[in-house]
Amino acid sequence: MNIPFLGGWRRRHGAARGAAVLGPEGREAGDRDAEGLTELLSECELLRAQAESAGVTLDDGPASLEALDQLQPRWRDDEELQSWLGNDAGLYLGTVVVRTVPGAVWHLWPDGQPVVRLVSGREVDVVEAGHAWAVDGAPELSQLYAELSEC
Repeated sequence: MNIPFLGGWRRRHGAARGAAVLGPEGREAGDRDAEGLTELLSECELLRAQAESAGVTLDDGPASLEALDQLQPRWRDDEELQSWLGNDAGLYLGTVVVRTVPGAVWHLWPDGQPVVRLVSGREVDVVEAGHAWAVDGAPELSQLYAELSEC
C-alpha cells in the first residue's frame, strides 16, 4: 500500500522506522514469555508474502536468507513498502538467528526495540540491518547470519 503523505509526515515529525514491542508498564523484558515473543516477532507477513510471490519459501532456516538475498528488489521504488519490508527482513533475520544459533535470544531495549542478544552478550539491532538490506542490499542477510552464528 502506498500512502504518499505518510512518508512525508514521518520525515517532518521524525517518526522512526522499525518495530517496538511494548508490554504492561513496569514489566521487565526478562519476565516476558520468550517463546511468545519469538512467535510474535517471527510473523513477518509482508516479507513472507513478497517471498512467496517470488517462489521463495521462508522456513526460518539459514538457506532461506540466501534465497531472500537473491530476490529482485522491486520494492525500492516505494518508500513505505521499503520501510515495512526492511522491518520484516530484520525481524526475520533475528528469527533465524534465535531459532538456529545456540544461546541467541530476543531482548527488548527499554524503548521496546527488539534486538538479538548472542551468548557472548553482543546485542544486534537486526531491524536496522533489515532496513539497510531493503534500501541497498547490504549487508546481505546471509552474510550477517554467518557472522552472527560464529559469535
